[in-house]
Amino acid sequence: MLDTLTAALREVLSADSVITDPVRLRTYECDGLTYHRATPGVVVLPATAEQVAAVVRLCVEFAVPFVARGSGTGLSGGALPREDGVLIVTSRMRRVLEVDLPNRRAVVEPGVTNLAITEAVRDQGFYYAPDPSSQQICSIGGNVAENSGGAHCLKYGFTVNHVEACEIVTPDGDLVTLDRMDPGYDLLGAFIGSEGTLGIATKITVRLTPAPESVTTVLAAFENIEQGGRAVSAIIASGIVPAAIEMMDALAIEAAEAAVACDYPRGAGAVLIVELDGPAAEVELQFARLKEICAGAFELRVAADQEERAAIWKGRKSAFAAVGRISPAYIVQDGVVPRTALPRVLAAIDRLSAEHRIRVANVFHAGDGNLHPLVLFDDAEPGAGERAETVSGAIIDLCVEHGGSITGEHGVGVDKARYMPRMFTDDDLDTMQLVRCAFDPRGLSNPGKVFPTPRLCGEVPGVRKGVHPLVESGKAEQF
Repeated sequence: MLDTLTAALREVLSADSVITDPVRLRTYECDGLTYHRATPGVVVLPATAEQVAAVVRLCVEFAVPFVARGSGTGLSGGALPREDGVLIVTSRMRRVLEVDLPNRRAVVEPGVTNLAITEAVRDQGFYYAPDPSSQQICSIGGNVAENSGGAHCLKYGFTVNHVEACEIVTPDGDLVTLDRMDPGYDLLGAFIGSEGTLGIATKITVRLTPAPESVTTVLAAFENIEQGGRAVSAIIASGIVPAAIEMMDALAIEAAEAAVACDYPRGAGAVLIVELDGPAAEVELQFARLKEICAGAFELRVAADQEERAAIWKGRKSAFAAVGRISPAYIVQDGVVPRTALPRVLAAIDRLSAEHRIRVANVFHAGDGNLHPLVLFDDAEPGAGERAETVSGAIIDLCVEHGGSITGEHGVGVDKARYMPRMFTDDDLDTMQLVRCAFDPRGLSNPGKVFPTPRLCGEVPGVRKGVHPLVESGKAEQF
């Protein structure tokens, strides 16, 4: 079946846009979460929305599953391919189609990198606010699929807050546009963060943000992570809403120093990066209060210019990749806890690390309690991977037990699907499946992701197999 489909794909795409060579296919066997791997059956690289739609229609015709992939920087296995399916890579779709400054928006293709949007409008005094650490290489299509966050999402919100419209290829192969201004159901909101299970974005209209008048970036070094955690709580309690509050523990600092020589204060058990922005007078008042709150820090650095600001952010932005300098393998977790629970959860993570003989480096968006513990292990050591998985799962349990979530911005993918029942009841999961079946009754669009027990639509209560739920209910005109 796949061989016949591949021949058909070559008829609608250029010769170099269909990859079947086993060596080249292995390039796409995982995303940024390398612990999960699968070699795709075939890879296609469409250059237009119409080509994406044509590929999807062929997949439907041959009943072959398909997975969309952008830059491959995801950290939950959301773009993990299918060995029996087609991997649709959007990296060739990287045009900035329109910049509309009077209306503060830009229209881009899904392969455009996050940072490229800002670079296209920076000279005009605007930028694109969501800023994942991988913003230099991650694609906006992937950001939409995962509802990506970033350091500055504490103040400015996630991807969903900055997308005005999406042209998508539905799982049926139709090209439609979902707009924030559409009446009825919030289909755009449902699509953003759906991890490729509801279709593939081919054109994205993003909101542009005016550059702030003033920016102050501060690095505070503490003797231990508990002091840093208390400072975070005090900052938020004071009423200050920084653009970002980031924290790294001693092990994460060690990795960053080895990788990029970020020159953070020696002997720090934790560093806190706080960025204030807005009107100059407001930033000045907030900074004065911030210095009082961080009086317990043994060193406080304030960036004097853009170069020093970049130097402060250098270690944090490189943290995930940097742990490769101190560990041959690692698992990135993405749980969320209330800010007030940070000290207790971090102490519990330390105990788990010691009990299982697995090192954990902590990097996190401290302002909104989004933890990024990096569970380090040697995959050549027998049993180390299993111990790392145990610690990783226990950290997720800690987050849920303390009133948090299993993911903040990396998505569920394959990595966290098994943890969904720890947050949601069977009825909750069935309701989510109803939404998925409304878009994809055949179950071909990125199957096996998000849900712990993937089912055909005919196996979900209230849905007959192969029947579009909105068609059956008479509400198709609202779709």
